[in-house]
Amino acid sequence: MAMVWAYSVGENVGPVDVAIIGTFANYAKAFSPEVIKVMWDSIWLSLLTTLICLVLGFPVALAMTFADQKQKTWLLLLIMLPFWTNLLIRTYALIAVMRTSGVINTCLAGVHTLLVHTGLPLAPFEPLPLLYNKFAVVVGLVYVHLPFMVLPLYAALDRLDKSLIEASLDLGASHIETIRRIIAPLAAPGIAAGLVITFIPALGAYLTPDLLGGPDDLMIASLIERQFKRANDWPFGAALSFILMYITLLFFAIRAFMGRTGGKVGVH
Repeated sequence: MAMVWAYSVGENVGPVDVAIIGTFANYAKAFSPEVIKVMWDSIWLSLLTTLICLVLGFPVALAMTFADQKQKTWLLLLIMLPFWTNLLIRTYALIAVMRTSGVINTCLAGVHTLLVHTGLPLAPFEPLPLLYNKFAVVVGLVYVHLPFMVLPLYAALDRLDKSLIEASLDLGASHIETIRRIIAPLAAPGIAAGLVITFIPALGAYLTPDLLGGPDDLMIASLIERQFKRANDWPFGAALSFILMYITLLFFAIRAFMGRTGGKVGVH
């Protein structure tokens, strides 16, 4: 890390040589419009991924919390199962599902054919463009990072005092109000942990966007890879790497703040 930081304040002096001169020109270069666009795309795609993971993961974690011990074991096994398979294999499996001649479009084409045979005047079937766009990137990132959201949420929810939830329901609160006013505040540290643990790997994801995205869907990790491999601009790549790290530290600070202020329920 110290070596990479030293490269970030250096400049190229030859095909494979970097002179450490203490310049911040590489960091200034990172604020060019092209790089800002890539950073912005990376951040909002990661935020969208994290939000979708929260919406999908919270009910799953809640169901796991109130399941009996046998069901809880099986549910945990299902959450952990994707980690037993290589990420590259899972990504290519997702490509097989989403490509033009993949599982989804094949099923839709079959349904379209059946509807046509019933006499419905339908236009010719056009496969859905599910791959090589931002939609595919978000689907892939959610697919990969959802367990990172579910596990900390489950760990936080499983430690809750169930009597508080029972008291809220006995006093007439609805399930939605109990989640909003009791469960969510008490689980705030776990929610914050899940947000950070999901957002940071999504922000630095390389393989998934590279395989599922199109030419206009470049993310910051792919841009860093290009500086080190194709452009041979190690100082600029190192500066981008540390800018990504600074963003990561910012979100860790937010997580620490939420951890100090969360975990309490107001009494009204």
